[in-house]
Amino acid sequence: MTGRLKAPTGRYGGKSAEERQAERRRRFLDAALQLFGDSPGYRGTTVAALSEAAGLSTRQFYEEFRTLEDVLAALHLQVNAWAEEAVLTAVAGAESLPLAERATKIFRAYAANVTSDPRRIRITFVEIIGVSSRLEEQRLARRARWVDLVCAEAASAVTRGEAVPRDYRLAATAFIGSVNGLLHDWSAGWVDATLDEVVDELVRLLLGILQPPGPPLAGP
Repeated sequence: MTGRLKAPTGRYGGKSAEERQAERRRRFLDAALQLFGDSPGYRGTTVAALSEAAGLSTRQFYEEFRTLEDVLAALHLQVNAWAEEAVLTAVAGAESLPLAERATKIFRAYAANVTSDPRRIRITFVEIIGVSSRLEEQRLARRARWVDLVCAEAASAVTRGEAVPRDYRLAATAFIGSVNGLLHDWSAGWVDATLDEVVDELVRLLLGILQPPGPPLAGP
């Protein structure tokens, strides 16, 4: 199959073709979150099983997607978008806070969003791995967005005199790797700690990067 089937046009049941298409897409993604993020997982799911879980037909599937990989790609972006929205909301509400309080509020918002549903963690950190070069590029590109966000926060802290001036990209990349690894291990039950303790540890790690031991910073 070289492309999607043509979706129907016109109004039906009081909804436009665009509204019906958006609803179908949402139902497929909701079903994928359940099947990919729980059981049987992405590799154990078929188009027929996903369509049945969504309460739709396989024909309707191919009107929205070409392959199950397309569904996983869309779901991975959606899960990250939910987390990014939570973080940006926290960033906007923490502008006047000192660095430690600001970092705590931001990472608490991220962790609360990602861990609110174990299926989101599995999509983000497990199912996306090793599927294809295309999804690996998407995963790395999405991680780069998180690195950019940390670098932007570091630059703001430097401007306020709360962080040492330097290039933070390498450190931010290492930090994001620590965030991903620790949250995954915590969600899998491999870390004997509360979520608050995990967040506090990540904040301490970030502050150690931004404010290494030494003479107090002089201010902006």
